[in-house]
Amino acid sequence: MIQIQAALFWAYAIGATFALSAGRQLQVWERINAGEGPRTRSRAANPYLALTALFAAVLMVPTGLFLLWQNPAWATMHVASGHEGVWAGFVLFYAGGIPVAAITGFLVAQALVLVGAGYWAYLQCVGGYFLLFGTLIHGWDGSGYERFLSPGAKDFAEWPKDSVVNHVLGFLTSGTFLALLLFGAAVIGTMLMTEIGWLMEGWSLPGADEDRKVPRFLGIAIAAAGVYGLPFVGALLASGLVRLLGGWLGLPLFAVLAGVTLLHGRSPVRWLYGLVGVPGRHWRAGLDDDGHVDGLRADRSA
Repeated sequence: MIQIQAALFWAYAIGATFALSAGRQLQVWERINAGEGPRTRSRAANPYLALTALFAAVLMVPTGLFLLWQNPAWATMHVASGHEGVWAGFVLFYAGGIPVAAITGFLVAQALVLVGAGYWAYLQCVGGYFLLFGTLIHGWDGSGYERFLSPGAKDFAEWPKDSVVNHVLGFLTSGTFLALLLFGAAVIGTMLMTEIGWLMEGWSLPGADEDRKVPRFLGIAIAAAGVYGLPFVGALLASGLVRLLGGWLGLPLFAVLAGVTLLHGRSPVRWLYGLVGVPGRHWRAGLDDDGHVDGLRADRSA
């Protein structure tokens, strides 16, 4: 349901966020199946991965294809002015690429969670959403937000002739925005409910509340700010620096600022990540003689 140039970034970010939200469950799942046969350990047996693929295939792909058919100019960020400008193979790439990107994001984040690198799994979410917002805000030529707020090719062509307020009002009263509103309620609503539900499910596992340093409601708010708010602010900052200093100076400066903010050992982002109680280290599930989980213990050596 988003413009094609940003859709794969969004799908990757959603997959990574789903895996991080279910991080504790994935760690337990891996260890419960550690001694079982190849059938139960296959990728398809992972219910969280299966639900991620189902979300991408059932919700993201059909809504995106509907908008591409209804308004190809907006869906392609005005690269194509109509159906005749959209190559059929591009549609096929979009329909197949969304589930693949979501599954890839999930598997990468899951692999990081399972080796005790939960914070790096979180950075997969940040990176995916940063690229999403960066495409919509700046784009490849600085006109990303203009392309997003122009429901038709004519609106985009006449952007310099009218005020930003009028363009925003025109977009908010367009059929494209109505479709986004309806689809967004289904896609984004389901996405948020899934992420919150899996996060709370993980908090119910033995020992999880010891890692969560804040009440659940505040933990969800911090998680949302870190996954969605931080990349959005970063995309705005990157766009501003590029506009002020140019790409050759603006992007390296932003990279340095982002590195200090995200990677420094005493980064406030790392501190906030530690408050939420999502996996920050390696967990093992202790199994009794019957193969049931009898408790969880943190292995800080990983």
